[in-house]
Amino acid sequence: MNIFRQLASTRCGFNSRMKSCGATCVSLLHSSTGIPVEVHSQDQEVVIALGSNVGNRIHNFNEALRLMKKSGIHITRHGCLYETEPVYLTDQALFLNSAVRGITKLGPHELLGVLKKIEKDMGRTDGIRYGPRPIDLDIVFYGKFSVKSEILTIPHERVWERPFVMAPLMDVIGSAIESDTAASWHSFSKHTGGLFESWEKLGGESLVGTNGLKRVLPIGNLLWDWSQKTSMMGILNLTPDSFSDGGKFQSVEAAVSQVRLMISEGADIIDLGAQSTRPMASRLSAQEELDRLIPVLDAVLKMPEVEGKLLSVDTFHSEVASEAIGKGAHIVNDVSSGQLDSNMLDVVASLNVPYVAMHMRGNPSTMQNSENLQYNNVCEQVASELYSHVREAELSGIPAWRIIIDPGIGFSKNTEHNLDILMGLPHIRTELAGKSLALSHAPMLIGPSRKRFLGDICARPAAADRDSASIAAVTAGVLGSANIVRVHNVKDNLDAVKLCDAMVKRKRSRA
Repeated sequence: MNIFRQLASTRCGFNSRMKSCGATCVSLLHSSTGIPVEVHSQDQEVVIALGSNVGNRIHNFNEALRLMKKSGIHITRHGCLYETEPVYLTDQALFLNSAVRGITKLGPHELLGVLKKIEKDMGRTDGIRYGPRPIDLDIVFYGKFSVKSEILTIPHERVWERPFVMAPLMDVIGSAIESDTAASWHSFSKHTGGLFESWEKLGGESLVGTNGLKRVLPIGNLLWDWSQKTSMMGILNLTPDSFSDGGKFQSVEAAVSQVRLMISEGADIIDLGAQSTRPMASRLSAQEELDRLIPVLDAVLKMPEVEGKLLSVDTFHSEVASEAIGKGAHIVNDVSSGQLDSNMLDVVASLNVPYVAMHMRGNPSTMQNSENLQYNNVCEQVASELYSHVREAELSGIPAWRIIIDPGIGFSKNTEHNLDILMGLPHIRTELAGKSLALSHAPMLIGPSRKRFLGDICARPAAADRDSASIAAVTAGVLGSANIVRVHNVKDNLDAVKLCDAMVKRKRSRA
């Protein structure tokens, strides 16, 4: 017999959210004939877990998301992406795992049918239980309801013992309980502290990076574990008017030579920018930007030295992003987080590439005006505003597991704001965690290199004389949880980063 129960507030004292739904009590939903019925007349919020270890796992995830959206599941949040060792049946390939949160009008058994059809259409067959599969889709939560039938149990019966499910589940829930539905999910836990306590009892964040569970970011068909070391992003400005090295690398020959130098000095990523974003910079059209960028990009892609390196395009034009990725670039680095081109987010979603979302108010011409420099608490407001932009990106189809966050040092910030951000990177992550743990765990990029605030503090009016101050800023950033540093001088900053990485690793080993 199918039993379909609306969740009672079994722990009404759990928090204020749980108190607010305390009058719900348990209700069995039956038809007039006494047969339990599906409820699908209103939107229900759901959590669905994803897993894959056969074929191109990233492609499998992308296709599963596409088919879920096509089938009436509106995805609103994504967890991080985890590469995990298999459990139960251990002699098989590594899995990718994640979870998504979404809205659907489908009843729970209808939803199960849709997910099973997607699995079948993607090549899954009946085989060994817990064995290899191109895609595995499980309903973890369905609205405020518990479901128990011969073919479906919600919450998923083994969720509490599986780190590869609990980690992405916590990502999509966040560290704050923002709705009655989320509160009901916590009450399913056998622990008084809800899912938070269940995750901690399992091992919590200490499991990530160990025990066969690591966060990864997909770049092409590769998986990047950004926790292993801080990545060096070398800056290649192809502009005549950039604040530091404008005009130096406008020719293809000069640009190629600089790329070769930065790679030899230890750059992991080369960031190519053909549009200046310094304060009061004039704005180029997408075509003018492409005319500068593409000849250099074509030449750089032919360099044997770039094999194994990543190329990023620094642009806020969707047309430029699309053309550059089509040519072979790997990452879109957008100072505007999609605010300066209404097509950017949709285009990046279709490209399936990592997206750097940076905080900035206004545009390069207006970002330093008095209105855009007003903050009550710069770290909290940067986190809140950046979250709003990233949520828009997620809703446009860019999964959280492809997003890199950048607090935007030097963009709509004064000297004091920049210092607060450099010292407050952990606080920014904490603020993001209240809304999305996935985004709080995202790789963080910082770009203080040779910025004006360093010159103001150190009395270095010439940008090229600010490398020592840049190294100090980078050091503070890496020790504060930055994962990528964008710099002009790769060689000297690399030594600082290596030392910081060693200190961070030592600190973790002693924890």
